[in-house]
Amino acid sequence: MNERVGGEPRPAGFWIRVVALLIDSIVFFLVLASLRFAAGRLGGRQTGEAMAVQFVAVAFTWLFTLLYTTALHALGGQTVGKMAVSIRAVGIDGELLSVGAAFLRYLAYFVSLLPLALGFVMAGLRRDKRALHDLIAGSRVERLAAHGGHRAATAAGESTPSGVP
Repeated sequence: MNERVGGEPRPAGFWIRVVALLIDSIVFFLVLASLRFAAGRLGGRQTGEAMAVQFVAVAFTWLFTLLYTTALHALGGQTVGKMAVSIRAVGIDGELLSVGAAFLRYLAYFVSLLPLALGFVMAGLRRDKRALHDLIAGSRVERLAAHGGHRAATAAGESTPSGVP
């Protein structure tokens, strides 16, 4: 169940999306730190600090971010950060993103970073709150109702206890 404004899903604004991104960034940092720690423990202190080991840790972290973001957006529209703030990424039609659209959205993040992350700032300036990567991928980010049980039932296509989907 989405919070609605005039019958339309309420778009997630800039700041709530920033909070979700910060939470996801913590997940990404923990993955990178874990990989660096494991490399240091397995190869000794000198090997763990070697440039090649650091490169591999960063490469695997980027692969993780790609798979994490693409899979979670395609499967349920939410990363851990989006779950924490009750928002989700969907297609313009309100349906879950296809794997291709979720992958394109991930790649478009890098376009949104150029120049000076203005593609992200667009979400704060546009009435529909869509960032550049949303426009490229044909997605939007919407707020979800505060009641998690209703959200889960609705996402699964089931009726809520009151019979209203």
